[in-house]
Amino acid sequence: MNVMPAGASWIDRFTGLSRLEPRVRDVLTARATTISIREGTVIFGPGKRPENLLLLLEGTVRVQQTSDTGREVVLYRVNAGESCVMTSACLLAYEDYSAEGIAETAVEAVAIPRSVFDDLISQSESFRTFVFSAYSRRMTDLFHVIEEIAFRRVDIRLAQRILDLAKDDLIQATHQQMAAELGTAREVISRQLAEFQRRGWISLSRGQIKIEARGEIEKLARSEH
Repeated sequence: MNVMPAGASWIDRFTGLSRLEPRVRDVLTARATTISIREGTVIFGPGKRPENLLLLLEGTVRVQQTSDTGREVVLYRVNAGESCVMTSACLLAYEDYSAEGIAETAVEAVAIPRSVFDDLISQSESFRTFVFSAYSRRMTDLFHVIEEIAFRRVDIRLAQRILDLAKDDLIQATHQQMAAELGTAREVISRQLAEFQRRGWISLSRGQIKIEARGEIEKLARSEH
């Protein structure tokens, strides 16, 4: 992990921070650092206490939780221009992480030290608004994830995810990874993918899914029941 001074130019890349008071901008310019993280790095995990608020400049971080039985569930992803609300929540509550954050790509981020975060939360209304607005948006996303897992059919959700992840009708993902995306067991995904293949909608090979009948998958993805 490479660390270097952040400067000031990054602030205006985040909606909400561009309205910061000059004094607060000066504090962030002086105290924040830019870090570079390699793809595949575990940035945080259960039992660890956050030391910085991370604001992503480039790349994607996958935040996931693992149950006692080893089942993984992808909660959300943090993309460029966003902050990690899991970190925000832990900083606010003075608690350890309960989930894991993994760099899906090479990541460049701004790190705001905990002491700076605490000061600005208490003293700057605009910084406080930035943090809580991001938190509110992500909570809405998480409620949507819960609703999807609890109430929507797996075959519909799988069809939607295949379309979301496909690049040139090809998805590079194992059955376990697809199960984590949808919050279900690998065996459930394997059975459903096998059924899609039987219908001629997809073809399967090791770590790869190829769409053969996009129209049929789109039709299922649009269905409500």
